[in-house]
Amino acid sequence: METANHPPKALKGAIVSITAYILLSMIKVFVGYVYDSEAVLADGFNNTTDIIASVAVYIGIRVAALPRDAEHKYGHAKMETISALVASLIMVAVGVFVFITSLSNLINGAYAEPNPIAAVVAFFSAVVLFGVHRYNLSLAKQTKSLALKAAAKDNLADALISLGATLGVLFAYFRLPWMDTVLAVLIAGLIVRTAVQIFLDATHQLSDGFPPQLVESYELTIEQFTEVKEVREIKGRHLGNHVMLDVTIAVDGELTVDAAHALCDEIERELDTKHAVDSVHIHIEPI
Repeated sequence: METANHPPKALKGAIVSITAYILLSMIKVFVGYVYDSEAVLADGFNNTTDIIASVAVYIGIRVAALPRDAEHKYGHAKMETISALVASLIMVAVGVFVFITSLSNLINGAYAEPNPIAAVVAFFSAVVLFGVHRYNLSLAKQTKSLALKAAAKDNLADALISLGATLGVLFAYFRLPWMDTVLAVLIAGLIVRTAVQIFLDATHQLSDGFPPQLVESYELTIEQFTEVKEVREIKGRHLGNHVMLDVTIAVDGELTVDAAHALCDEIERELDTKHAVDSVHIHIEPI
């Protein structure tokens, strides 16, 4: 595990996100106000919250890399998941705010015809954010960072939202200005939807939820060892970007302690090689 003295590679993704969101939010909020585009303005406000969310991800990744201490014998890896949870709550708050404001404007007919320049800005933002998404997704796969994976999902949602804002301005250009406000409402819905997905993923991991299909694949790997007569139980949990397993296997009762210990070492190496499971506790029972 990377320590605080050697910052995790995943931090690069958080820094890229923060930088992109700071620049894009400033541009879009300014353009949205000046050129009367509610969709672009809503997108800009969304990006301002993304700054806070990305900072939360940065802090989570940074803290997760700290070494174990007296009060955290398992390390601080869950801080990555907590940071994703915090980011989702921030996104929900802003999504609801934008939704209520835009819906109110739509009902009251308070919309204006945006300038086509707003469409250019929104499309440029979509291209930039899609690039950030691809970079963070690739980095998340390399580092197995759950927080960065959540950030990549947010990047993609923001790219799609910017495309929606682009369409909103274009609709308005063709004498359908109310479509800009309608798309602002839809954008708010997308913000909340993405936030809820991230929230559910984070709470699932924090409550030690674990995919059954992964457990099955681990069991098949362990059963390949001839000394293992039965796999009686496998319990898995995520600890940040690490997988921890508790395994109970049955072996021949006459197996020596040395042989049983060697078997456990071989199983651990195989699980690490095939599935990147770097923490396995194996309990042996006689059959």
